[in-house]
Amino acid sequence: MKGTYALLMHLEDDKNIRIGSLGSIDFLKGHYLYIGSGMNGIEGRVRRHLRDKKKNHWHIDYFLEKVKITNVYYINKKRECILANNFSQKFEVVPRFGSSDCNCKGHLFYGGHRELVDCALQNRLSILNLTEL
Repeated sequence: MKGTYALLMHLEDDKNIRIGSLGSIDFLKGHYLYIGSGMNGIEGRVRRHLRDKKKNHWHIDYFLEKVKITNVYYINKKRECILANNFSQKFEVVPRFGSSDCNCKGHLFYGGHRELVDCALQNRLSILNLTEL
């Protein structure tokens, strides 16, 4: 399926993480949500994100080395920037993360678990069953 996905992730402890061209960034422990698109297939993109061994190419690849994905959400439409702009009004955004090809503030957001989940569902995102990937 083609469209937009969101990764809900948990960072166990405060960490300074080198994120490719963005350099080193201090991340607080807690829950993060990343908005991405899979116009050639969400399943393949998410499968790649779930792999332990991969070449780091995107900002999210560096971050995924330090966090655990807890849920994946999706919508069968290209809404990446619309959702990112919506989340940036409600949650702390990591500047320029995942948004080098658009004008968004960023595509990675920090917030409380319940609030991120509720916001994802309010944006009409469905839960992707990770065991089916």
